[in-house]
Amino acid sequence: MSELLLIAASGLAREVLAMVRGSGPFDVVGILDDDEDKLGRVVDGAHVLGPIREAMNYPHALLLICIGSGSGRESVVMRLRALGLAEDRYATAIDPSVYVPEGCVIGRGSIILAHVSMTASVTIGEHVVAMPGVTFTHDDLIGDYATLASGVSLGGNVHVGRAAYLGMNASIRERLRIGAKATIGMGAAVLADVPEDETWAGVPARVIRRGNSPALEGAQ
Repeated sequence: MSELLLIAASGLAREVLAMVRGSGPFDVVGILDDDEDKLGRVVDGAHVLGPIREAMNYPHALLLICIGSGSGRESVVMRLRALGLAEDRYATAIDPSVYVPEGCVIGRGSIILAHVSMTASVTIGEHVVAMPGVTFTHDDLIGDYATLASGVSLGGNVHVGRAAYLGMNASIRERLRIGAKATIGMGAAVLADVPEDETWAGVPARVIRRGNSPALEGAQ
């Protein structure tokens, strides 16, 4: 078994613990978290050992970043890279219920939870999180650090940008593009391309925020 360190004492970390203990090829060493109040705590049997920088003290352990925000995961990767952490130190965790067909690719650092489905030629980038019940169909391309909440469904040939967030039960029509750092609200039905760093919600989905500014009333 490979030693595994989890980054962040989070709800996602608890889900990963349950997954890898059930059948994964990992021996969980513990959790690293910068919150000093969590030091020494036990999270579902895993001890919080110290701050994130201490990953360098465990040279034989693989890492999984269990931060819900894609931008947050990217920030930790950048910090650890600056400390000299090699890219091959990141594990990939896939629930045993998930069938990965030939021709589908899942990048390192990604977390694929229970009952995720994929069909043909799906490409999932690095440090992506797919929560339970996500559906990927043919030729979907998921950018690094994207987060797909439970029940998200993508039509064929959908491209999801870097660090985008798709909320629970959102549906994306085939051949659409979701821009980098875009946010899709829970239950949204997306029928048009979503530009970078915009927030869309509703059925059909429409823009409600651009960057940090609310969209104009009635904007589509």
